[in-house]
This record gives sequence, C-alpha cells and structure tokens, in this order.
Amino acid sequence: MFKQLFSRKKQSQLDKNIKGEMSHSGKQSSHAYPSSELGTTQEIILDSLKNYRSELFIDSILTVCIKHKITMNKKGVIVDLVMPFPCAGELSVLAETLSTSLNIKVKFNIELAITPIRQHEIKNISNIIAIASGKGGVGKSTTAVNLAYALIAEGASVGILDADIYGPSIPTLLGLKGIKPTSSDGKNLTPLNAQGLYAMSIGFLVAEDDATVWRGPMASSAFNQLLNETAWPQLDYLIVDMPPGTGDIQLTLAQKVPVAGAVVITTPQDLALADAVKGIAMFNKVKVPVLGVIENMSYHLCENCGHQSALFGQDGGEDIAEQYNTCLLGKLPLDITIRQDADLGKSCLVENSTSDLAQMYRKIARKLGAQLYNKLDVRSPQTAEIAIKVL
Repeated sequence: MFKQLFSRKKQSQLDKNIKGEMSHSGKQSSHAYPSSELGTTQEIILDSLKNYRSELFIDSILTVCIKHKITMNKKGVIVDLVMPFPCAGELSVLAETLSTSLNIKVKFNIELAITPIRQHEIKNISNIIAIASGKGGVGKSTTAVNLAYALIAEGASVGILDADIYGPSIPTLLGLKGIKPTSSDGKNLTPLNAQGLYAMSIGFLVAEDDATVWRGPMASSAFNQLLNETAWPQLDYLIVDMPPGTGDIQLTLAQKVPVAGAVVITTPQDLALADAVKGIAMFNKVKVPVLGVIENMSYHLCENCGHQSALFGQDGGEDIAEQYNTCLLGKLPLDITIRQDADLGKSCLVENSTSDLAQMYRKIARKLGAQLYNKLDVRSPQTAEIAIKVL
C-alpha cells in the first residue's frame, strides 16, 4: 500500500502555492507556476519515487528507472518515465494517490525500453517467453493469449507463436479461424494482427479438420520455420504457446529456441501439480530460467454470494513455487467468462478492460516482466555481479 511520503509542512506549503495560482474569479491563471512551487512538487514526487516499494519495485522506482523528467503546466504535473519492464497499471495507481495527496493532477507517461535478456539472431524480437504445462487441460493456451493481451495493456508490443503443432488452438482463441497469412516478399509470412497482438500458428496454414501426422523432427522443423520465417514487427515480447507435456518435442523446442524465460501453468489438483514439477525440471535441465508459476482454476467464485470454493485443491501452485525456488505469479479463478470468451475468440482484456479478471491478468503480466528484469537483466540491481580476483 502506498504510504504518504511527505510532511504536513510540505503539503501545507504546496496547497498554499496552488491557491496562490488561482485568480480572484476562482479560475487558474495562465502564467507558469512559480519556481518555488515546481521545486516543492518535484521534491515530493521524487521522494515518492525514491521510497516506493512493491513486488515490482524491490529497490524503489528510481533505482530501475532509466530516465525521468517532471514538468508542470496549467493542468497539473506530468512525470515522464522510461522503464525497463511493463508497469503502467501500478504506476497509474501511484499517480492517482499522488493526485489526491497533492490536490493537483499528476499524470505518469510511461515509455518502455525493454532490451534482450538473451542474445539471439531472430530479427525484431527482444525476449521470447515460453508458456508451458506438464499436462493438457489446465488452460495453458487461454492463459497465454490473455497474458499477451495483458502485456499489451501495460504498454508492451507483443506477438504470440503457436508451438502446439499437433493441436493448434491460437486461431480459435484469437477469432482467426480460416484466415490465411500472406507474404509481401514471397519468403517470409506476415503475422496476423488480432487487435494489436501479432500471431502465427500452423493452424493458419493447415485445414482445421486435417490431422498433423508428423514425427518429432518434422514438427520441430515446422516450428522453427514459423519462428524464423515470419516477418515479425518490432516486439518487446514473443509469447510461445508450448505443446503440453515434457516429451521429446518440448525438450527440442526448449533447446533450439532462444527462450529468455518460461512460465509454467498448473491447477491446484495433485495430478496437475505433479506434471508441473516435471515441466520445471525440464526447463532446469536445458538451462531456461523459470520465471514463475500461474495457478489456473484456483477457485470458483459464486456469482450469488461471492463464496470462494477450492474445487481442485488449495495452495498447490504456491507450494511448488516455494519448493523449486521460483515465483507464484498469480492465481486465476475458474470463471465461465474466460471459457465463453475463449470459445468466441475474444479476451476480457479487450472486451472488458476494467473488469476484475482483466486486472488479475495485468497484475500477472507486470509481475512477469519485473521477474524477467530483476532476475536476468544486466541493468537490474538484483543481478549478481561476478568478481574475478587475480591471485
């Protein structure tokens, strides 16, 4: 929770300065704010940015901020921030809190400067994030799509690649069934645009009722072609929807694709948790950092009384996250809206961006971006430094 980070004396002085800027008619004058008021306001906001702490900002906002600028006009205060991971949702809450405390409109303009965590030769893509599950039926693909839209809502540019060669579901989830990608140069495919999300899937190229009867090497080759022969626009994140399981094709894809980090989807059910553990072990073997676990279908929320029922068990995702030294990114409810939107090729992030569900996905997306930065980005103060001592 944001705490008031300035003294009553400063607040009183700021209120006095703001009132001094009002004409006798009660309307704000057109001339610039006095330097004393600007200085006081800057000091208060900078103190807030310096002292704010949360799961995202372990060492304060200013510690991770790449560049900042505070300006003032007749309408209020504008804080321009260049940030290394998506965080618009959390900072908008901070801006509202400051606006109330300072009795003046404070607006944060967030620009993202997301750099590659792992060096690779795939054009226009900064970071590839694999979304995986140990078994099918846990809502992996639906979560991957909504997570991609949540990252977009937080200001990032995002693409999604369907790695499930045998059972591609991305065309259905994005409402793009039957639509074929084109090519502008005869070499590379142009990804389809689903309301700002750039997508590619084998399902766009193969008829829906055709079975993809391929052996592992053929499937891996097809996936690599989709990844490397798609004309991706400039993307901060490419979400890869992995096939369920931990077999040969999953292992091959995890080894061949320059993945920056992975997210494991599970339900609280013991059977799903056992398979999720296998997924974490697989990524550990191929040296892919596991950024966290998402517990899907965590509980059912009664529409009538609001009672939460843990239909598939309780706290399983949290337990394995703690056991394997990773992060519980969030818990998602068993909600009919998610299923209905998925069947219709929609997302709550687009259809109802202010809903509780949308805010849950956005919080997970912010936490995911912060995990990637805090754990692996060389710019992060959390990244360990290697010291070489010559004897």
